[in-house]
Amino acid sequence: MLKRSSTETKQVKAINPMLILAAFLAVAAIATYIIPAGSFDRVSNETTGYSMVDPASFHRVAQNPIKFFEFFMAVPKGLAGSGSLIFFLLIVGGTLQVIQATGVIDIGLKNLIKKFAGKENLLLIAILLTFGLLSCFAATSEEFLAFMPLIYMVCLGLGFDSMVAAYLVLGASSIGYCGGMTNAYTVGVAQTIAELPMFSGIGYRAIVFIVFEVVSIIWICAYATKIRKDPQKSLMYEIDKQYRAELDLSDIPPMTIRHKLVLLTFVLGTATMVWGILEKGFYLTEMGAVFIIMTIAAGIVGGLDANRICNEFVEGTKSLLWVGLVMGLCKGLTNVLTDANVIDTIINAMAGLLNGLPKTVAACAMFAVQDIINLVVPSGSGQAAVTMPLMVPLGDLLGINRQVNVLAFQFGDSLSNMVTPAGAKLMAGIAMCHIPYKKWLKFFLPCFALWWVTSFALLIVATLINYGPF
Repeated sequence: MLKRSSTETKQVKAINPMLILAAFLAVAAIATYIIPAGSFDRVSNETTGYSMVDPASFHRVAQNPIKFFEFFMAVPKGLAGSGSLIFFLLIVGGTLQVIQATGVIDIGLKNLIKKFAGKENLLLIAILLTFGLLSCFAATSEEFLAFMPLIYMVCLGLGFDSMVAAYLVLGASSIGYCGGMTNAYTVGVAQTIAELPMFSGIGYRAIVFIVFEVVSIIWICAYATKIRKDPQKSLMYEIDKQYRAELDLSDIPPMTIRHKLVLLTFVLGTATMVWGILEKGFYLTEMGAVFIIMTIAAGIVGGLDANRICNEFVEGTKSLLWVGLVMGLCKGLTNVLTDANVIDTIINAMAGLLNGLPKTVAACAMFAVQDIINLVVPSGSGQAAVTMPLMVPLGDLLGINRQVNVLAFQFGDSLSNMVTPAGAKLMAGIAMCHIPYKKWLKFFLPCFALWWVTSFALLIVATLINYGPF
C-alpha cells in the first residue's frame, strides 16, 4: 500500500479508532440498564420479504441489560456478523498490493498527476459523479471501499489531503442514496411498505440527486482548492505527511507491455464487477472472486512468480486487517442495543415527537427522526422495515403524502451514515485513510449542516407541490 514519506516528520499520535468504538460500546452497554426495554410485534411481508413492525403493537418487555461476559462477547459476535465484508476488504488489500508490486501503480499515478496538473478538481468531480450515479441507480455502497486505497494515493499525489479522498468515496454513496432513483434496498422497500408504485416519483428524485451533487461538488472543490494552496490548513497535515509518497515527476519511466497488461487486467476486472452488480446482482462474495482472479492474472502478466504473488497478497491483507477489527466493533455496537431490546423503545419515542406538527414542519421532522434513528440502525432496508410501518400511518394523520414520507426516509437513511460511529463503512473508510474520528467530524460537520438545510428545502418543496402520486 502507500509508503510513508522518507522525509523526517514528527510522528503524530492519534487516538486509535478501536478505542473510540470501545468507548461507544461501553456507553451502549450502560444505556441498556437505563433505557426501558420494549418491542413491536413483527409480521412477515410477502411482497418485500422483510419482517415489518405492527405500529400499534409497541409494548414493554422484561429488561435485558447486557451482562459483563456478554459485553465482551459482542466483539467476536460483531466480527462474525461482519465477516463477509471484512474478508472482502482483506482480499482487496491483497490484490492492490500485488498490482503495486508490478510497478504499474507508481508509474500510472505519476502520469495521472502530470496529466491533471492545473485541472485537478475535474478529477474530483468525475469521481464524485461516477460513484454517485452508481449508488443512485445500483445501490452500491460498501463496494466503493475497494477503491479507497487508490483514490487515497491519487488525492495525496495531487496535493489534496486524506479528507478529500474519504469524502469522495463515502460522500458519493450518501449522495446517491439521497437521490435513489432505482435503489431497490431503500426506496424499493420503503415504497412497497407505503403501497406506492415501485420507483414512482423518479423525476423529483432525479432533481434531488442533481441538487445534492451540485452542492457537494461546490463544497468539496472549494475545500480541496484551499488545501492545495495551503496544505497546512488541513486537519490532517501532520498525519498525511507520514504517508504522502515522494513522487519525482521529472523522469517518469515508460509503460512497458507488462504494465499495460496489468492495467488492462485491472480495467477489465473493474468493468466485470460493475456489470455483475448491475446485471447479475453481484455482492461481496462475487466481487471477492473477481478480485482473486485479478490478483492471479495481474501477477502473472506483471512478471511475478507464484511465490512472490502469495507473499505480496499476504502483505496487502495485513494493511487492512485492523480495518476489519474496526468493522467488527461497529457491528458489536449495534448488536448490544438490539439484543437488549432498546432500539424499538428509541424508535417509538422518536416517532411520538411528530404528533400535532404542521405538514411542512412534520416532513422535515420526519427526516430528522429518521436521521437520528439511522445512528443506531445503519441498515437501509432494515430501517425501512422498522420505521416505515410507523411513519406511514403517522404521515397519513398529519396529511403528508406517502411519497414525501419515503423521501424523508431516504434522506434520513443516507446523511447520518457519514457521522455514525455504528456505521462500519464510515469507520472502515476513515481508518483506511488514517483519519481520526474526531478530526473527521470537525471536517465534515459543516457539510453535514449544509446537507441538512438542503434536505429541509427539498422536503418543503415536495410538500408544497404535493409530491405523489399520493
